[in-house]
Order: sequence, then structure tokens, then C-alpha cells
Amino acid sequence: MLMRGKTILLGVSGGIASYKAAALCSKLAQAGANVRVVMTESAAKFIAPLTFQALSRNDVLIDTFDEKDSSVISHIDAADRADLVVIAPATANIIGKLANGIADDMLSTTLLAVTSPILMAPAMNVHMYEHPAVQENIRRLRDRGVIFCEPGEGQLACGYVGKGRLAQPDEIYARIAALLHPERPLEGKRVLVTAGGTVERIDPVRYITNDSSGRMGYAIAEAAVRMGAVVTLISAPTALTPPQVAEWVPVTSAMEMFEAVMVRFADSDVVIKAAAVADYRPAVQAEQKIKKNEDTLTLTLQKNPDILQAIGERKTFQFIVGFAAETERVQQHAMEKLKRKNCDLIVANDVTQEGAGFGSATNIVSIFDRNGLVRSLPMMSKQEVANQLLEIVSSRLG
Repeated sequence: MLMRGKTILLGVSGGIASYKAAALCSKLAQAGANVRVVMTESAAKFIAPLTFQALSRNDVLIDTFDEKDSSVISHIDAADRADLVVIAPATANIIGKLANGIADDMLSTTLLAVTSPILMAPAMNVHMYEHPAVQENIRRLRDRGVIFCEPGEGQLACGYVGKGRLAQPDEIYARIAALLHPERPLEGKRVLVTAGGTVERIDPVRYITNDSSGRMGYAIAEAAVRMGAVVTLISAPTALTPPQVAEWVPVTSAMEMFEAVMVRFADSDVVIKAAAVADYRPAVQAEQKIKKNEDTLTLTLQKNPDILQAIGERKTFQFIVGFAAETERVQQHAMEKLKRKNCDLIVANDVTQEGAGFGSATNIVSIFDRNGLVRSLPMMSKQEVANQLLEIVSSRLG
């Protein structure tokens, strides 16, 4: 009974995905958790409170003024008892309320009294999720320590296809288990992660770069923190919110990333090179914007330093993980890169596969060592890829 003795406050806000919260409630209760459910009035229009009462064996809280026990104040009591708060689905409305300190119903009022960790699983239309106000609210909550279980991509109830689908109950359950029973196999290890695509300036308004959202590197950094590591994240430009790591180092170019890595390499136990570093840069960077005069423009490029090659040559005790984004003969190219650059592991993917390309919230990877394939992972969230990769790394660190 993994959850025995744990009290989980499950907040259900008003969205069509609220039916999935019932499956999550059932799974938590079966694992031995004491589940206390708080619903918004809108959520009760999608799924009956009686469903959660039957699954949790507890009264469901909806109305702030419906005090069933005169010896306590319901929302304070519920907040005090919680070992963890889970909001699934988390609508744009409840995210906005918590971000701005609004307490106008039972769920939002209870959340302001909570001192335990909060896990939010957003679910909404893709355009709502991408709206700057919603993204700003999410950033604010992340900065305050709220943990997010990223929504999936696919067919939404509104008919759109995109990001906004509630994470599956099994995925949310796994995050809950990890938060309540954190394994810290990287306790005290110094982990250096690179992420994003470097930018090589042509002139003040133009540049060349590599395709990369930075999501994989950021997911690895966050997972390493959860496993107890002291994490430094060296990041090329991305649209992502910096995670709560020991050190966040923003860089722009390959040369800047090279210097940042080299300064910190000797003190690192693990280096994970997830960044998409430009192989070449313009030999000359124009000080002014290049005017459009001729039909053709010739750029002379010069080679950037190979960061992975450099640390592979210098490593003493460091465990090095490289990445290989391929379009053909994935295993062959990955194995060649691993040996050529003296890595301990290579994480390879075929970026032409749907769900494994750049900018996707998911990935499909194979992990290799010098003996060949270590583990082949099907399509899964980049957070889960990060977890499985670091499990392999930690086991090989002894």
C-alpha cells in the first residue's frame, strides 16, 4: 500500500477532463491514500460529487459555507491535513485564481491555506493554454514552487488538436508517488546540463541556429534536482521558464556555451549535453545590418569548438551523456558518436518520427553504451524520458 498513511487533497475544477479525476481518485484510494476531494461548483456539473464520495469514502467539499463538523473550519482542516495537494484538472480559471491570490469558492480558499506541496495538472483548449496570461500565471506559480504535470498533445474535447489534454491518471499518479516517496539516488552529485539551440550572429538582426526548444534539457535538469543532485543548467535561448536549479547560466553562442562548460567541467560528476550546438559560426559578424543588394549572398563559416569532444578528451572521473538527433541509421551514427567523443551514454532519436521531433512535448529515444543498446523507450513525455535516463545514470555511478 504505497500511499498508506498519506492524505491527498484532490482538487477538481470544472472541465470535461474531470471524469479522469475519478480514475485518479480510485487509484489513490486503492493504494491506501486518504483522499479528500474538493470540487468547484462547475466541476459538479460535469461529474457528480457522489462519485468521488463513493471512491474516496469521504465527504466531498464544495460549498465554503457548508460546515459539516462544527469543531473545525472545513477548508482550514482540509488544508492542514494534506501531505500533498493535487489539482486535476486544473483549468485556466483555478490557475489564475491561485496565481493572483483569489479565494472566492471552496477550492481556491482552501488552496490559500495549504502549506504542503501542490501538483497541478492543467487541461484546457490549446489556445487557452498558450494565452500569455495563462502562461504568465503558470510561470508565477512555478516560481512559488508549484509543480506542474504537463498536459499532453492530441485531440481535445473542443475539436482542436494541440497541447491541452489532461495528463493520463497513471502519469499523474506516478508524479504523486515520486513526490511522496522521493528517491534521491543522485544525492550530492554535481550534474551539469546543457540545453537549447545556440545562436550564431550574422549581423545585428540575423543569425543561424539549430532547431531546439530546450525542453529535453530542462526536463533533465528538473529530474536531476528531484533526485537530489546539485544542478547547473547552461542554457542557450529558449522560451522556457528557468527551473529551480542551483545555478542557471544563460548563454547565446556556441563559444559562450563552450567557455561556460569548461569552467565548470572539472567540478562536475555528471555532464549531460542535451543542447543543440551550432557546428559553425559566421567567420565575420557584421557590425551593421547587411543590406539586400545582390541576388545571392555568400557567407563564410568557421567551425565552432566541439564541446562534447573536448570534455570527452579531458574527462577523468566524469560520467558523460551525449545526445544524437538523427534522420537515418540511428544506431550506427549513435554508436560512432559515442566512441568518437568518449561518452558513457548516447541518447539518440530519429527526429523524422512523429512525436520525436523538435518542439514536441514527447520523445522517442534509444539509449546506447559501448556495448550497444541499453534501453529503447517508446513515445513518452520528455519528463519521463529524463527520469528513465537518470535512473540509468545513477545506477552506473554506483
